[in-house]
Amino acid sequence: MSYAVVKLLLTIIDIYWWILLATVVVSWLIAFDVINMRSNAAYTVWRWLNAVTEPLLGPIRAVLPSVGGLDISPLILLLIMQFLRDLIASSASAYALG
Repeated sequence: MSYAVVKLLLTIIDIYWWILLATVVVSWLIAFDVINMRSNAAYTVWRWLNAVTEPLLGPIRAVLPSVGGLDISPLILLLIMQFLRDLIASSASAYALG
């Protein structure tokens, strides 16, 4: 794999990691009524974050058992993303050495 492709994949994973983290933080702020969802801007941001993250979080939620009202699917997705990031980086370095 070329360096540019590897760098692009790692950057995409990093950006998605931050988007997922923002989704978690915003969901907490909504749950604690810090963010007013009647605001058009807040609602638009929340809809966008859900549209971007739900395609990957939905299947994880479908497989995970209920954990007393806690949604641990973002944590599972973050672990999977870290594994993929390490896998891509290590395979790229092995390719460069070989």
